[in-house]
Amino acid sequence: MPDREPLGVIGAGWVGLVTAACFAELRHEVYCRDIVATKVEALKRGEVPIYEPGLAEMLERNQERLHFTTDMGDALSAAQLLFCCVDTPPTYSGDADLSRVEAVVEELGGSNDHALVMKSTVPVGTGRSIRRRQADLGYVSNPEFLKEGTAVSDFMHPDRVVVGTAEASSEFGDRVAALYQPLDAPIVRTDVASAEMIKLASNAFLATKISFINEIANVSEELGADVTEVARGMGLDERIGSQFLRAGIGYGGSCFPKDVSALKQLAGNSGYHFQLLTAVIEVNELQKRRTIGKLQKHLGSLVGKEIALLGVAFKPDTDDVREATSLVLAARLVSEGAHVRVYDPVATDRARELLKGVRICESALEALDGAHGAVLVTEWPEFRELDWKGEAKARMARPLLVDGRNFLDADLLRSAGFTYEGVGR
Repeated sequence: MPDREPLGVIGAGWVGLVTAACFAELRHEVYCRDIVATKVEALKRGEVPIYEPGLAEMLERNQERLHFTTDMGDALSAAQLLFCCVDTPPTYSGDADLSRVEAVVEELGGSNDHALVMKSTVPVGTGRSIRRRQADLGYVSNPEFLKEGTAVSDFMHPDRVVVGTAEASSEFGDRVAALYQPLDAPIVRTDVASAEMIKLASNAFLATKISFINEIANVSEELGADVTEVARGMGLDERIGSQFLRAGIGYGGSCFPKDVSALKQLAGNSGYHFQLLTAVIEVNELQKRRTIGKLQKHLGSLVGKEIALLGVAFKPDTDDVREATSLVLAARLVSEGAHVRVYDPVATDRARELLKGVRICESALEALDGAHGAVLVTEWPEFRELDWKGEAKARMARPLLVDGRNFLDADLLRSAGFTYEGVGR
């Protein structure tokens, strides 16, 4: 198979690295540019700054086709299609911060030889605004639908690929669509605004599904139903499906909280009150705080109590702690006067950066040692493999476990003498 069209990737963060590695796997020469020189130098040495299963191996396998640089000129001279993968964090107002996107557009100037392919999650109308100012610059909306922990697989085996262009007939749009042909996935060709909305609406719907099942879980607790059985019965209905029907202590990460708030803000800016998303956000915040109430139900005041949090990352198979439930729980516990210790198999270094006033442990057993209660926050497989009936229980001052993900065997723990609290069970 011959080598294919050279591509530029702007931004070597999580989305950018996965995009660069996967396109290189598809035999494209990829020029990945980032403004952080230390990150670029580390990548040139083969050091991967994030944890994502399969990514390091793919980068190593394709190192001859991957070129990391701080110079935008390298990407511009080598490629016509430039994938924008920079961050768009929320501002204090709730709007997306597009300063990094604007910086990329400024560097490209009015070139009519290049197309900016937008993978960054941006508000609806961003593409229209960029084209209004840079009419000669080609523009394609190509949102990403990657899940942390399975991002490489998601890229190589997508449910769909969305390609948005201003004109139905677009050379650059055709070329972007052609890049994904080897993946044998449905390609949705649409206008730019609709492509931008597909991304936000998809994440908002999934977040709504999570908040809905968490509400059902809370009602189930009051009425004596088991939400795991309820979700199983619901999920068999093909109109509903089983995905994202797992009750827990709330969603987190870099996408759902940001994108739900961004869509709500966009609606508000246009004069529409998106009442459903307001409820989704509120339910998610309250869900985290219900965990504190479950600890207090058994321990009373938390002043001076030793509480272990098992898991820091917002989900397993990633070291991402952005908007993680653990951060809210740790802060609330500290404010209640508890002594908090945490452990995560992968996200320990990031936990040290963000969690203040807590003890970072090197193992789950160390975190449980002397604890009056424990909360399972992230469903890492190693937590299921702990010797709960033996050493784990023996180390705890009181065998109280709040399983925030319904991940562990409730019957086994109760038979071992644990006070077990799940979610909606």
